[in-house]
Amino acid sequence: MTTSIDVKTYLNYINGNWIPSSLQETYASVNPANKHEIVGYVQTSSKQELNEAVAAAKKAQGQWRKLSGAARGDYLYKVAAIMEKRANEIAESMTREMGKTLLEAKGETSRGVAILRYYAGEGMRKNGDLIPSTDSEALMFTTRSPLGVVGIITPWNFPVAIPIWKIAPALIFGNSVILKPAQEASVTAIKIIECFHEAGLPKGVVNVVTGSGSVIGQGIINHPDINGISFTGSDEVGKKVGQGAFARGAKYQLEMGGKNPVIVASDADLDLAVEATISGGLRSTGQKCTATSRVIVLGDVYEEFKQKLLAEVQKIKIGNGLKNETWMGPCASEDQLDTVLSYIDQGIKEGATLLCGGKREEKNELKEGFYVQPTLFENVKSSMKIAQEEIFGPVLALIKVQTLEEALEIANDVKFGLSASIFTRNIGNMLSFIEDMDAGLVRINAESAGVELQAPFGGMKQSSSHSREQGQAAIEFFTSIKTVFVKA
Repeated sequence: MTTSIDVKTYLNYINGNWIPSSLQETYASVNPANKHEIVGYVQTSSKQELNEAVAAAKKAQGQWRKLSGAARGDYLYKVAAIMEKRANEIAESMTREMGKTLLEAKGETSRGVAILRYYAGEGMRKNGDLIPSTDSEALMFTTRSPLGVVGIITPWNFPVAIPIWKIAPALIFGNSVILKPAQEASVTAIKIIECFHEAGLPKGVVNVVTGSGSVIGQGIINHPDINGISFTGSDEVGKKVGQGAFARGAKYQLEMGGKNPVIVASDADLDLAVEATISGGLRSTGQKCTATSRVIVLGDVYEEFKQKLLAEVQKIKIGNGLKNETWMGPCASEDQLDTVLSYIDQGIKEGATLLCGGKREEKNELKEGFYVQPTLFENVKSSMKIAQEEIFGPVLALIKVQTLEEALEIANDVKFGLSASIFTRNIGNMLSFIEDMDAGLVRINAESAGVELQAPFGGMKQSSSHSREQGQAAIEFFTSIKTVFVKA
């Protein structure tokens, strides 16, 4: 029986105040490691709350944009300091709410702090260029204007890093923000917004409204006073966001799915490749858009690599992410668990060979959570669903090839193009991979899941709207260029 004794109820944050839903309804955020534990209750909001948040953001944005970049940066530095002090609390909330290990959660929280400080510094960078005019008596230059009110829709898998890497650049470039976090990770998101509140940002500059995608998410897409939408999530939902935003002329930015390959060449350091494949594919229970899911191995090293990989996968310790000995936690929700298990069943039906895992883990206390065994397939064909569709779980598909050219052809044989990596010592292989791999992030002798905050991030093909997040590239979405011509 689920218990909710002394469980906190979290409110929306609108115009600097903590406000309940007008519906007087909440939903429970459940610990995926123990479905009987409620992490907190969060508001089931209506369009009324969204409209109030947008009105507040619109009113606040006019004064916020008039602050200097340095002054806006000072606020972000304050938020970073507060978040750093609360890092352990936020990380524990993340682990309890979506299941990743505490070590990973602490790392993500630290990354959020670093992102805030990075963008705080962006307030002191140039925001335009001097351009020669054909008129010798004129001055011509560019500057940048904020979009206005920005709607931010984020997923559950990185409940600190992704909201922060959208909110921080939006704010530093003079926008105000409406955050709609995933329902599965709303408690953690609200704890982040508490840091903004404590830092004393002007009322209305940052707002959070929790609730369903069909009401709050769709409301953000349709709202005439939201000038830009930044979305991270599934490609199916992302396309709806893009279509809705385009229909009313709003700017949009989409980061969606991945089906990320690792290529293991004949000259690869196999131990390094195994370590990176496991880390890139199975950490966070495979619930990363950049997670490795296809492992394409040259034939002359295939058997040795397979045996090394299999041995290491079978050592993985599954359990509650709060326990020090746990290497891999549960799926983030029962729905996600069911999705992963359905793909595993589909892989078996299509003729792939199951080498290990493939079942729900139900030993002892694990039966109360949404655990699935780390799973390894071989004899996988590129046409199979487990080689084409994003699973978002701890499932690796081994594909044997004979040449690097064949490996690259298979690596590109999906609708996604987010990240990819290769393991090789050969400079020619490296250059071919860099040139021919259709992915926004390519990594050599490193796992596919590595993303650095100061570098542009985004995908090709159906992985994104062909825009880029993070680093200095963020200014391209959150501002518009204004060309100025001055003649005395």
